[in-house]
Amino acid sequence: MRHGKHTFKIGRTGSHNRCLIANMLKSLVEHGRIETTITKAKEVRRHADRLITLAKKNTLASRRLVIAKLMIRYNTLTPKEAREAKEKKSTVGFNGDRIVIGKLFDTLAGRFATRNGGYTRIIKKANRVGDGAQTCYLEYLS
Repeated sequence: MRHGKHTFKIGRTGSHNRCLIANMLKSLVEHGRIETTITKAKEVRRHADRLITLAKKNTLASRRLVIAKLMIRYNTLTPKEAREAKEKKSTVGFNGDRIVIGKLFDTLAGRFATRNGGYTRIIKKANRVGDGAQTCYLEYLS
């Protein structure tokens, strides 16, 4: 019996699924809206709502959990580069992942501070031309 075994199998390995979800979550946080298929959107929605819940806590543990979930890789700056970036408040030396974490914990957590869940919405679109899969938009509520 498979009771309580929620899995997301669409012909990919487990590691491929984790990478797919992490990349879609990064794009969703960065852009606020992504276009994907219904199946992927329903799975990513679960994880996106959990990210917002963790970001609202804003603790070191929650930050580390989000970094692990998004598979964040940091480019190490030399102490001199880090000091210059901090003085100028510049994000030039950062990669995109560091910016995504900042946006998640600063902007999105503040936006949903009074909301108790349901941070995303799925808007259905037409079927895709190539394979006929139903596409949709997955976006954060405003």
